[in-house]
Amino acid sequence: MSIFDKLESQVRSYSRGWPVVFNKAQGSWLYAEDGTPYLDFFAGAGALNYGHNNPVLKQALLDYIASDNVVHSLDMHTVAKRDFLQALDEILLRPRDLHYKVTFPGPGGANAVEAALKLARKVTGKEAVINFTNAFHGMTLGALSVTGNSMKRGGAGIPLVHATPMPYDQYFDGSYPDFLMFERMLDDSGSGLNEPAAVIVETVQGEGGINAAALDWLRKLDEVCKKREILLIVDDVQMGCGRTGPFFSFEDAGIKPDMVCLSKSISGYGLPMALTLIRPDLDVWAPGEHNGTFRGISPAFVTAAEALRTFWTDDTLEKATRANGERIGTVLSEIAGERGDLGLVAKGRGMARGLEFPDGETADKVCAAAFERGMLMETSGPDGEVVKLLPPLTLTDAELEQGMGIIKESVVAALR
Repeated sequence: MSIFDKLESQVRSYSRGWPVVFNKAQGSWLYAEDGTPYLDFFAGAGALNYGHNNPVLKQALLDYIASDNVVHSLDMHTVAKRDFLQALDEILLRPRDLHYKVTFPGPGGANAVEAALKLARKVTGKEAVINFTNAFHGMTLGALSVTGNSMKRGGAGIPLVHATPMPYDQYFDGSYPDFLMFERMLDDSGSGLNEPAAVIVETVQGEGGINAAALDWLRKLDEVCKKREILLIVDDVQMGCGRTGPFFSFEDAGIKPDMVCLSKSISGYGLPMALTLIRPDLDVWAPGEHNGTFRGISPAFVTAAEALRTFWTDDTLEKATRANGERIGTVLSEIAGERGDLGLVAKGRGMARGLEFPDGETADKVCAAAFERGMLMETSGPDGEVVKLLPPLTLTDAELEQGMGIIKESVVAALR
């Protein structure tokens, strides 16, 4: 029995599908301790958009630590935090005409979501929140209350209240006009729907099955919220930091959410970090009203600022992500077209892509076949029926071609 089996909780999951011990990583590759290379089309569930151990970010981190600079700082002022905030403002926010205050809610995406929900209720004095079918926003109780997956919700152990799900884009396959149910229930005094403080949405649902909302759907949602003075929260934890092309996944829709949740790749290096961006007039927190021990992880500030300076001072990465995303989407559409008998569906936007199978068992077989061929990818969707691709945005043309070749072989092997 390994030490993992002996001591680690049964709750572990990824290690079950990839039963090797990893010890090195570089760029788009992870290496097992025996030296076996694995092409990583998982990228830390979107936490490694710039690949493993990016050399520029690594050098900035090493220099910072070697100089005995502050590592842990709660919410104290530090040089590292100042540098990050200046980079965030100068490189991201001002060029996009976005005006946000920054909350450091804790180290993870669920922290960012919890802060947004809590602040929305404080600002409006209302308890109810609208979420969407197949949404995923985190594993803490508030985040679970606006999550759709029944297995994850079931782990809460208590009723999850004060949230009401509405149909996400294409939930009814176009059979009903967008927001027909939502607007009718908002306007009908007999609907029983409590007046919501906020709506929380992912522009592309990652865990929900790589469901990409149409840009018109997002614009209409923004319009519905503005008309009724409902706060709009975009959860950009997995789809932000360039995953869909632009830095923020909502940019192509031309909307400006009231709050934005960021984590995963915001640190750039896989270090824990999260932000909740809030409209300045919503910044009504009392000092210390929302806090936590690990709000000021300076090494993450250092790599985050360096990532912004390295990748976001021009549109080179954005253009590459869009182009590579289209290449991946084309291959997935070709695979789906070749197996029309199974009703496979290619899904996604940018470099968040998926291939939907009839059931989770088949998708699991495809991922297992890919692992045997030296590639890591996972499944998503309510029944794990979607093979989900989140490769590093920095992968090379050769790595992209190699990965798509492995996917083709794996689908054939799984369906054999």
